[in-house]
Amino acid sequence: MYPLLETIHSPADLRLLPRPQLRTLADELRAYVLHSVSQTGGHLSSNLGTVELTVALHYVFNTPEDRLVWDVGHQTYPHKILTGRRERMASLRQFGGLSGFPRRDESEYDTFGTAHSSTSISAALGMAMAAKQKGEERHAVAIIGDGAMSAGMAFEALNNAGVCDCNLLVILNDNDMSISPPVGALNRYLAQLMSGQFYASAKNVGKQVLKVAPPLFELAKRLETHAKGMVVPATLFENFGFNYIGPIDGHDLESLIPTLENIKHLKGPQFLHVVTKKGQGYKLAEADPVAYHGPGKFDPTMGLQKSTAPAKQTFTQVFGHWLCDMAEKDSRLVGITPAMREGSGMVEFHQRFPDRYYDVGIAEQHAVTFAAGMACEGLKPVVAIYSTFLQRGYDQLIHDVALQNLPVVFALDRAGLVGADGATHAGAYDIAYLRCIPNMSVACPADENECRMLLSSAYEQNHPVAVRYPRGAGAGVATQAHLDALPFGKGELRRQGAGVAILAFGTLLHPALEAANKLGATVVNMRWAKPLDIELLLQVAGSHEALVTVEEGSIMGGAGSAVAEALAAAGVVKPLLHLGLRDEFTEHGDPARLLALQGLDAAGIELAIVTRFGVLPAPARPAKHTLKSVA
Repeated sequence: MYPLLETIHSPADLRLLPRPQLRTLADELRAYVLHSVSQTGGHLSSNLGTVELTVALHYVFNTPEDRLVWDVGHQTYPHKILTGRRERMASLRQFGGLSGFPRRDESEYDTFGTAHSSTSISAALGMAMAAKQKGEERHAVAIIGDGAMSAGMAFEALNNAGVCDCNLLVILNDNDMSISPPVGALNRYLAQLMSGQFYASAKNVGKQVLKVAPPLFELAKRLETHAKGMVVPATLFENFGFNYIGPIDGHDLESLIPTLENIKHLKGPQFLHVVTKKGQGYKLAEADPVAYHGPGKFDPTMGLQKSTAPAKQTFTQVFGHWLCDMAEKDSRLVGITPAMREGSGMVEFHQRFPDRYYDVGIAEQHAVTFAAGMACEGLKPVVAIYSTFLQRGYDQLIHDVALQNLPVVFALDRAGLVGADGATHAGAYDIAYLRCIPNMSVACPADENECRMLLSSAYEQNHPVAVRYPRGAGAGVATQAHLDALPFGKGELRRQGAGVAILAFGTLLHPALEAANKLGATVVNMRWAKPLDIELLLQVAGSHEALVTVEEGSIMGGAGSAVAEALAAAGVVKPLLHLGLRDEFTEHGDPARLLALQGLDAAGIELAIVTRFGVLPAPARPAKHTLKSVA
């Protein structure tokens, strides 16, 4: 089915092929990507768009000796297939299987782990400068998308690279625009010409000659800029010190390969502008690249099908509905997202309130300070952001929002484990990194209805509040069309028991209740990691022999630590067990399985309590609870 592709076990095999066969290889590779993703789920549109570019890069450059750094990393399936991992693609994003992103411990061809965007230029520049310092001849190539170029970090790296004398190539994979008609044979010729030695040598000789006559040199520079501007887009990249080449068709191997071969012989920082199309070669993905960005399993002949079964509302959808309802009520509300409109559930808000919707691009730092500026002027910003991405705006969160005590609501999606995306996208640290900030509050809803109500509670406050909720659906159902708020900083007693009290933060309330039903334990729905409901905490501590905290976040510094600190401050000494995410990165896989491996399902919670305190399961439990003595 893939006769040529099946002969490629490494890029060394690829480089043995005659160039005319590369087109056939690219066609087979695209077909294999489509087949593979349809079987496992994963990122599709972006990978279909990088097939030819991947083939050309491994054909021209001596990988892995030459370093390729793929930004974001969700366009690296063709790269994985060509670098010896084709037969493992069936395990993609599954527990123990291939990662959906580059990983240094997975392959020597994955030179840098990338999953958050806009890091590739910095990493590749570091590699290029390290090669120079060690006296090694190798190339470093950063492949970055036009979306990732909106981040400040990318421009910080460009600014640094422009004054570094090293062999760095930055490839802008521009997949958000179509190629205009003039881009064809003429543009291909011009791109090759401007990437060739003659052009570079002539330019350098001209500079040396004209430098003795400064007015002529300035005139020549202006003429060159204007001449290039007639055949290529106006660019700021040469102002950073790069030699700009392009744009060229990123699906045309007869353009890509000669241009890359020419660039390979140039010295100094080079910038190649490549135009590709998301979903290339699969008409359904070309027509709707957003829908096919990260699909689940599907039949390629039929495409994505809408389920006829009623879908359970997700936390993300609950937030989106709440946002629209609150915006209808309060004209001060503005919604802000760092390029995650669909992922954060803001499509309807954008449609209904376009003048109050702000997508600032992949720029989390800017998003946070932008919200702070709006709050200074009396607006009520709601920043919809993944927990893992708020980490990128931490300094701004502290200095620009919390220090000034501004009323910004942070809707933290993907809190806790996220499943297939793995460690890079897990929201494991938000409770720990937020609760230590003065003026910040952190809400942990147990279900969809609480999520809606705690968002309203957060919105009522005059200081910054984060509401953290997981990916997907939970155990409850959101009650629509109400904006009722829960009491600020107050929890609730959910189950009265004896002996052990389980203090649950967030959606782990439900497995905690299941475990408690077998153990006869008390369960408290704490709802807030900060401020803690101290009154309820001390009441429960005084009437129980031991306490257990449960959270889908890091144990170190998390809500359990807050409980321990509060008890210590009150002079209360009780046996205390913390259950949460251990001090390790949690790999990709099915979320339920990952929680079970962390001991955070009902059985794991029950086992941990029995192991620590000796509380017997219900069938053999004596009338009175007994606890092991705790040293």
